[in-house]
Amino acid sequence: MTVKVAVTDNNNANNLTKVLMVQGTTSDAGKSTLVAGLCRLFVRQGVKVAPFKPQNMALNSAVTIDGGEIGRAQALQAVACHLEPQIDFNPILLKPSSDTGSQVIVHGKALMKMEAEDYFGKNAEGYRVKAMAAVRESYLRLTSEYDMLLVEGAGSPAEINLREGDIANMGFAEEVDCPVIIIADIDKGGVFAHLVGTLALLSESEQARVKGFVINRFRGDVSLLQGGLDWLESYTNKPVLGVLPYLHDLHLDAEDALIAAPEKSNDTKLKVLVLVLPRISNHTDFDPLRLNPQIDFNYVSLQTQAQSQSQNQSQSKQALPSADLIIIPGSKNVRADLAFIREQGWDCAIDKHLRYGGKVLGICGGYQILGQSIDDPDGIEDYAGSSEALGLLPLVTELTSTKVLQQVEGSLSLLGETASIVGYEIHCGRSRQLMPLEQPLSLWAKNGERVNLEQQHSQSEGMLSSDGQIMGTYLHGLFDSPEACQLILKWAGMEQAEVVDVNQVREQQLNRLADVLEQHLDLERLNQIWDPR
Repeated sequence: MTVKVAVTDNNNANNLTKVLMVQGTTSDAGKSTLVAGLCRLFVRQGVKVAPFKPQNMALNSAVTIDGGEIGRAQALQAVACHLEPQIDFNPILLKPSSDTGSQVIVHGKALMKMEAEDYFGKNAEGYRVKAMAAVRESYLRLTSEYDMLLVEGAGSPAEINLREGDIANMGFAEEVDCPVIIIADIDKGGVFAHLVGTLALLSESEQARVKGFVINRFRGDVSLLQGGLDWLESYTNKPVLGVLPYLHDLHLDAEDALIAAPEKSNDTKLKVLVLVLPRISNHTDFDPLRLNPQIDFNYVSLQTQAQSQSQNQSQSKQALPSADLIIIPGSKNVRADLAFIREQGWDCAIDKHLRYGGKVLGICGGYQILGQSIDDPDGIEDYAGSSEALGLLPLVTELTSTKVLQQVEGSLSLLGETASIVGYEIHCGRSRQLMPLEQPLSLWAKNGERVNLEQQHSQSEGMLSSDGQIMGTYLHGLFDSPEACQLILKWAGMEQAEVVDVNQVREQQLNRLADVLEQHLDLERLNQIWDPR
């Protein structure tokens, strides 16, 4: 039975907007997915709904229609709402550049680089007050425009070391006085301990605003869980709003986790390797390749390389699995990741791959790594200095404090053919070509204005080596446009390639997710959160 949620008054800032916050017992409990599914479920009911995440920490980001950047999950949730991504959907974004430091992005713009102690520590209250002000500013704008706001927490509200000055979980919920539901992943084990323990570590007022639980990723016969559900409701006096099944092959944009390719047949037509760098960013670029049944797709990390070498002790450190195409992805700390490539001997493996006729593609930070040098005179990403790059393309890069952030469209030229392409740019570096080579991309800002040559970079973007084996570009989303993806795969050696339209897949999966929520959530109880009877 479909239960529609009526939009009525509540006690938030707007007094007309329904607000619900989804928090989790752990990271990866399913917060992002649940919010995305609820967004699609309610928008299908005709509710004007928007997503919101006060503070996010992720390397996978998206460029907004208003020229900023937000977390990838909030961009996905915007798609679920049939909205263009906006900076207000994620006002604070932290992008880790080292084990202890992050770039701080406020309302879509990078303001500073901060160490964790400076942001989360005891002396950080002053900055956190400013951050909460930015969060509340975005919140007020959204509640003045939308009927419903679905808010995603971060990590767990029970991280007691981070409670003081919190703006990501209960600190935000208390600030705006909104109800909360908590989701837990039963597939991890210990789901009742997770839920009860999380609740126990909250203050009395925080416990009172928890209106129910959702159990995620359940496998098997739910009737076997009923005894535990009854106990949980009796012990906590909180309802279980639903038990969601484990959804196999749910293909949605991942915010952080690298997801292995689904199992494929042995008759694939192209072998693709993506190098997993310590600060890899925007790996969702590769979803259309990862999901393509004709492509043998693999992420290669230090761990997978070590496993391969342990199986063959005679294999040298620099070996990589054989491939037709090696991709160097984006990076949040490009000079450190360049050093990592050399430490693993992957630079020598790439040279060998090219000698045997393989293709290499660098995207964003990977494009910079393919050049001659990378200069960071002001220490934008790490310590100030300069690094010699791989020397495979004739360009030099300087990192600058001002980011290029724009959605673009244009055309890709390869093999004497042209294909339309849509994507986005998000980078600090400015690269200068040292000698004329073919540039495969011609890009325009998505609003129709041609990219300014002096303020940004050449209208013709990217670079193809003189032998046609190496290509680099700043464009993310390179494979999302089916026509362009097909042309790139042809360049890599795959004639008559069938391609995966990742935008179509995303729509199908969001609708599938909404169908599951409609079936397995108690929507009447959910509606009672706003309209108690």
